[in-house]
Amino acid sequence: MYLAKRAELLRKELAEIEVEVARLEAAEVVFGQWAEATDGGRQPSGIIEPEPEPEPVVAGPGAGGMRLVPDRAEGMGVEVLTPEYRRIMEIVTGSDGPVMAKDVAVALGRETTPAKVEPVRGQLRKLADRGWISRTGAGRYLTR
Repeated sequence: MYLAKRAELLRKELAEIEVEVARLEAAEVVFGQWAEATDGGRQPSGIIEPEPEPEPVVAGPGAGGMRLVPDRAEGMGVEVLTPEYRRIMEIVTGSDGPVMAKDVAVALGRETTPAKVEPVRGQLRKLADRGWISRTGAGRYLTR
């Protein structure tokens, strides 16, 4: 009984090996044809591979040299700004008077540590430099 089971397992294993040998022989034939046609890979095969389809590129603010904050032109609305800059503009325009960077940081839900306020100050300066808001001498910001 044991020998019969063992013989059956060996027959299955032999069949699997024969299939693998046949696959390798077919690959060897194909490789031989390729090597003969290309002089062992030293010449082009003449097979033209299709060009892959290019990935679609979505260009948004900040991509490919585009400014996150463009210079403001007549008739330009805040919709050209990124969502974060739009939010900053809402805070500045919704205030009763000039605001400090710390006030804007708090309104954005950030801590009042220098590490959290300084990036907001940089964003406010950028908006002021590009004509979206005004900066007072005391470092406060207001709408134009």
